[in-house]
Amino acid sequence: MQIPLPHDKPPRTNATNVPLPSSRPFCEMAALSVKPGQRFTVPDWDTNARLISADAESQRSASHQIRQEARALRSETNNQAKWDEHDNQTRLAERISSVNRWKETLDKCLADIDEEINALAKVKEAAERALQAKNLSLDVATECLTLRESRRAIDVVRDPAEEELHKEVKVIDRTKRELQQRVHEAFERLCLLQEARQQLSFDHRGKMEALEIDRTCLSLSVNSPNISFKVNPTRIPNGSTAVGEWEQNSQYNKDHAEEEMKASTKLREAIVLSIAQTNNELEAQRVATEFALRKRIRDMERAYDELKWQEQNTLEEIAEMEEDIRRLEEDLRRKMQDLKVAHSRLETRSYRPNVELCRDQVQYGLTDEVHQLEGSIRALKLKLAEAQDALDALYRQLHRVQTDMAYKAHSLVLDHKCMDGRRKLVVPAEKFVPQVDSFNRTTNRVPSPPRAGQLELG
Repeated sequence: MQIPLPHDKPPRTNATNVPLPSSRPFCEMAALSVKPGQRFTVPDWDTNARLISADAESQRSASHQIRQEARALRSETNNQAKWDEHDNQTRLAERISSVNRWKETLDKCLADIDEEINALAKVKEAAERALQAKNLSLDVATECLTLRESRRAIDVVRDPAEEELHKEVKVIDRTKRELQQRVHEAFERLCLLQEARQQLSFDHRGKMEALEIDRTCLSLSVNSPNISFKVNPTRIPNGSTAVGEWEQNSQYNKDHAEEEMKASTKLREAIVLSIAQTNNELEAQRVATEFALRKRIRDMERAYDELKWQEQNTLEEIAEMEEDIRRLEEDLRRKMQDLKVAHSRLETRSYRPNVELCRDQVQYGLTDEVHQLEGSIRALKLKLAEAQDALDALYRQLHRVQTDMAYKAHSLVLDHKCMDGRRKLVVPAEKFVPQVDSFNRTTNRVPSPPRAGQLELG
């Protein structure tokens, strides 16, 4: 093969490297015996043709291989993308279903805890009303004790009624402390329920937002308008948790709320039981106190009736004694007149003259009469003094009886006042009408007029 010189120019060729005919004039070509430039041999020409064909075949084969690989890659990536999208769509749907189940669980738990909070709040209000109602019982018992402190003299006794009233005050204080403790426990339990509800509500809001986000992601497609490339989308956001931690947190919130509701239910039952027990205890003590008061009133009325009977008999005895004293005084006056007559007869007969002044039967009779009258007068005076002393004793006894009657009457008024005031415990306030005047502490009835001869008490 001839090697071209550096100054030689390569012949002009077409796209197939075939030399083109020269444009020089024919005369010039005819004048030259050899065309200047590189010359190839026929084998070179054949070899070049075969090489070009082989290269073309090789290039087409490589291109075909690349096309086949590209098609396989496109099919594989398309399938992988579709399956990945399908799998992620399924995962999103399953995640949405899982979050939605927890949301529904939290919805029910929130509804239950709201119902429990309302129920506990109502029971707490009932306990507060019961506690407030005990103030009326305490006021009534204290008023009864204060009223009975106004009893006088011998009537100031530590009787069963007073003991029951003191016991009633102790029962009321104990029930108030118990109810106050229950109210405090209900308040603390309400705070714990509210705290558990806040945790549930926070978790519920998070799941609502997560559902909205996941549903938005589920609705995204290649035709969605709001899709774009993001900076480092595969990063792990701060605060991320594992699925187990997420489910454990929701389970803990649910279990914690259920435990609080269970404890609240037990507390509600305990509060209702405490209210019923305290009401029963207080009612039993009220019945016992009022029974003791009624028994004391009956005893007092019997004592008053006995004193009334004694007063009547004493007044009758005083009247008879005064009549007997009046008769004793009349008899004493008659005996004094008779004695005057006897004295006058004896004195007059002492003026008989001489021997006529003898101690005859008349003299002896008049002397005996004088002695007899003097003895009678002494006896009458003694008996009159005894009668006067007895009358004075009767008057003193009458005064004592009437004084004790006044004490008993005053005590009866006080006890009736206590019984009337205790009607407020069983009669509604709007229907309560006192039967005893609270100003002068006397029953609303016309007093009976005093008996004749009865001593007036200042």
